[in-house]
Amino acid sequence: MEQFFTAVSMLFTTWVVPAALGGLIWGILGGATPGLSASITMALLLPFTYAMPPMPAIVMLATCYIGAEYGGSIPAILIRTPGTNASAATIMDGYEMNRQGRAGEALGLSLWSGVVGGLFGLAMLILLTEPLSRLALLFKPTTYFGLGILGLSVIASLSSKSLLKGLAAALVGLMISTIGTDPISGVSRFTFGAPDLLDGIAPLFVMVGLYAMTELMMRAGIMGNIIKPNASIRVRLPRLPMMKKVARSQAIGCGIGTVEGLMPGAGGTVAAFIAYNECKRWSKTPEEFGHGAPEGVAGPEAANNTVASASLIPLLSFGIPASNSGAVLLGGLLIHGLLPGPRLFEQNSDVVLGIYVGSFVADIAQVVVGAVILPLCVWLVNRPKPYRSAFILALILSGVYTVHMSLFDVGIVLASGMLGYFMKYFGYPFLPAVLGVVLGNLVESNYRRSLVLSGGDLGIFLEDPIAIGFFIAAALIMAGALLAEWRASRVRKAVSA
Repeated sequence: MEQFFTAVSMLFTTWVVPAALGGLIWGILGGATPGLSASITMALLLPFTYAMPPMPAIVMLATCYIGAEYGGSIPAILIRTPGTNASAATIMDGYEMNRQGRAGEALGLSLWSGVVGGLFGLAMLILLTEPLSRLALLFKPTTYFGLGILGLSVIASLSSKSLLKGLAAALVGLMISTIGTDPISGVSRFTFGAPDLLDGIAPLFVMVGLYAMTELMMRAGIMGNIIKPNASIRVRLPRLPMMKKVARSQAIGCGIGTVEGLMPGAGGTVAAFIAYNECKRWSKTPEEFGHGAPEGVAGPEAANNTVASASLIPLLSFGIPASNSGAVLLGGLLIHGLLPGPRLFEQNSDVVLGIYVGSFVADIAQVVVGAVILPLCVWLVNRPKPYRSAFILALILSGVYTVHMSLFDVGIVLASGMLGYFMKYFGYPFLPAVLGVVLGNLVESNYRRSLVLSGGDLGIFLEDPIAIGFFIAAALIMAGALLAEWRASRVRKAVSA
């Protein structure tokens, strides 16, 4: 009861409401802009939160994720172009409803389902996060090392069609994380005499470079044929009969979104497509799917908006991000000196409570903000691609420069963008690389501490049962990924033969 009154007081005595609304608006605009994903939208916002107090900064990033998941459905419905990867499933029926002159209804269903999914995901976040975090009280350096290995193996195996490429990308990230001062001995490594590298390369700049700069480079040579949406479209929230009609689909989406949110590497895209398939399977009128079925919009949108909150459960409890957006939020936590786990709940309870309150405010305010901001989103969709790209580039460079007032940081972002361009060209995933940079210090420092405690004896890792469990889980996940690749290669050979 005390926490409830504290949460209520935060609405009037802190910056949680302005931060939540600011993040929500930024996320909707970013999600509605073709070419920007939720993670890129958050990465663009990250430099501007650097100088903010920890609580409003993290709230702004978390609510930006919520807004981007809804915003991605706007271009998906209006111009058949998903604003985020997770909104791709909404195209199948959302755009068909638009073609039938029901764009306002589709946008209203998307908005309402996003609110339902967001509130359900928030309830799961509040109920599950703190109990799970208490398990981390048993963690020792060996345990944290095993946890880092598990996080890297999960992301590397689930974020790419090739396990080898995923592991290679993670290795690149780990190599970047070793630049700077040794965490144990204090010796400088791989700085090449540059004082700016003594503190290492901040994950912030790597994330902005890989996600935002790379996307600009990739899209610079792609011609865009944008369908012009009707500027007079208005959101029409569903009435009670329609709410009852789509309730089953929303329930399916919420359930699948919760499960997928807890699984690192799955994310909103997987949840949305599974939800679409299951909604069709359990629908009384499955033949309508693909031809403008309201359930085909409600289910996927409820799923990906549930993931936006549910994916924070493993992040806040153990420090394992479940998606690209989670990795950006983890970077935001570390930038402000916040370590996920039980210490976060004990020493920085205001930040956790701020996330809960801010997410609730964003979910409720989404109904009004989403409807009011739609004309601006339509205007953004109509902008020529060169203008949008130039604005985003200026936003990236100015935001990065203001962090330390350093052109060296800008150079790091540009170099990361070039690295990302070649990674994307050759089919290497970004998420393992980002996790390598973010988790690299956790893995290395706890590995070194464990060896210091044991006098160099590697057997110390076999004396920790929780660490052994993490190692076995990592091995099983990688073995499963290898088996899936082997089966896929056999299928491809059988088809080609």
